[in-house]
Amino acid sequence: MFYNEFKGLRLSALGFGAMRLTLLEDGKTVDKALTAQMIDCAIRAGVNYFDTAVPYHNGTSEPIVGEILSHYPRESWHLATKYPGHQHYPVFDPAGTFEKQLQKCGVDYFDFYLFHNVCENDIADYLDPRWNILGYFVEQRRKGRIRHLGMSSHASVQGLREILDGPYGREIEFCQIQLNYLDWTLQEAREKVALLNERGIPIWVMEPLRGGKLAGLPEATVDEALRWVSNVPGVTVTLSGMSAPEQVEQNLATFAERRPLSAEDDARLLRVAETLKKGVPCTGCRYCCDGCPMGLDIPTLLKAYNDLSYGFSFSPTMFIDSLPEAQRPAACVGCGQCSSVCPQGIDIPGTLDTLDNLLAQSPKWADICRERHAAEAAGEK
Repeated sequence: MFYNEFKGLRLSALGFGAMRLTLLEDGKTVDKALTAQMIDCAIRAGVNYFDTAVPYHNGTSEPIVGEILSHYPRESWHLATKYPGHQHYPVFDPAGTFEKQLQKCGVDYFDFYLFHNVCENDIADYLDPRWNILGYFVEQRRKGRIRHLGMSSHASVQGLREILDGPYGREIEFCQIQLNYLDWTLQEAREKVALLNERGIPIWVMEPLRGGKLAGLPEATVDEALRWVSNVPGVTVTLSGMSAPEQVEQNLATFAERRPLSAEDDARLLRVAETLKKGVPCTGCRYCCDGCPMGLDIPTLLKAYNDLSYGFSFSPTMFIDSLPEAQRPAACVGCGQCSSVCPQGIDIPGTLDTLDNLLAQSPKWADICRERHAAEAAGEK
């Protein structure tokens, strides 16, 4: 296992993500015994970073990971969890949530604590003075109950920049983003990496295989995908959501030593990424925007369409949900002015109509949150 330095700590380059743990035959319950074996294998090979969160596995990930780690010396592992400010609760209780998390995980402090998915869709909740979310956790860091404070984010480049320019950007010590060789261009991860490097903020990686979609490709291996990510400037920890022993063994082999890809292999993966993309050939020239009677940000909407054309992703859906109704694809009046000036000849009204249909068929984050709130409320009665 190779390690990266972070504020005097040696963190394993591979982090164990606990969002996709092995399930029993019912498809819902985590297989604790097999998860314990997998974590033991990881620890023995040198993994010392473990990542969980409140909503993972319907609230069972935190206590399961905490219980398993309790069998190893506390100084031998780093535990990370997150504050669920992205859950759209009607009322937020940072202190109550944090105390429950400590209890569920069986620890006195968290080595790393993140604000979960700070983005355009939920920044208003994170900044709402009624909840004092940031202030409370900065105070917990001062008290030593949190050793390092960071955030995860699926925000757009501009959204991330605005967040970093605000109060959260002044307090976070690291930032976790979705990063893989496909999203390098599809979700502008390249620009996000450049922004974080410019600000001197170390990068934690989530979805290095885009939820498994980059596994099993004939043109590129899992080993290459993970090595590509770990060699991106600024990357400190790469999280992998391992759900089977063979995945643990494969990842441990990849991170046994630092093996950067050659320039030729790096370029090949980016060519593979281009072959995976679907959608329309928008170049972002913005000729379409000048005469739009609705004032739509058409290139941004087309970018969301291209992302969803590859497969469902919450990033574009949450971004569009954050827009006013008048800025969403359904607001297009179909006048065709945009298509008449598009150098690529894109049928923009037709594409926006398709995007609107894709959004209508996609899971809604707000609906998922409401269902989760109802289940939590029922469980507490």
